[in-house]
Amino acid sequence: MKTAMLLAAGRGERLKPLTNHLPKALCEVGGKPLIVWHVERLRLAGFSHLVVNHAWLGGQIRACLGNGQRFGVEIDYAPEPPGGLETGGGIYNARHLLGSAPFITVNADIFTDFPFETLTLSEDALVKLVLVDNPLHNADGDFGLLKDGRVSNRERRFTAAGITCYHPSVLEALKPGRYRIAPLWRELAEQGLAFGMIHRGIWTDIGTTQRLMEAQVLV
Repeated sequence: MKTAMLLAAGRGERLKPLTNHLPKALCEVGGKPLIVWHVERLRLAGFSHLVVNHAWLGGQIRACLGNGQRFGVEIDYAPEPPGGLETGGGIYNARHLLGSAPFITVNADIFTDFPFETLTLSEDALVKLVLVDNPLHNADGDFGLLKDGRVSNRERRFTAAGITCYHPSVLEALKPGRYRIAPLWRELAEQGLAFGMIHRGIWTDIGTTQRLMEAQVLV
């Protein structure tokens, strides 16, 4: 795989007032914007083409990353209307940039040491989710994981980490509009077409000011 999409269109409501004048993806951990951590790690994992969506203060993200040349990658942008399109609508909006091979998406507002090069699709999978143990802020979890690696909608022992690999045919199931992609994951799980892998390294969802502060010690 060579293409990854960084989902960076979130408003960051719970990070206000910091995000009143700064996109959530540019919040810093260890003195470096979250999205830059991802760009650098994706390049090291062999990804050469990145797609970045944006809605709130997207010009700042473009100014930070440019065309990707200084990072050794090529970056395309998929701007969205005010308020953004959520994950499903955002991926649909960027479909013309994602190519015809499997690709991954990464939530720009997480901080992680996940080895992106290990995320691959088996022949019978349309989607593969990276899962983490349920954090305190999502104690009820999202999914279970069966012995054969398939994701289950029951026994929700794990949380979706915001890192996902897709077969390009998944794009055909998407439609325009503003919506989350998680319901599609659940449909594919019921069909036995969604797989998962567990990451137990560094991972945190920078959804609040408190979690942003806590992430500083993870660098």
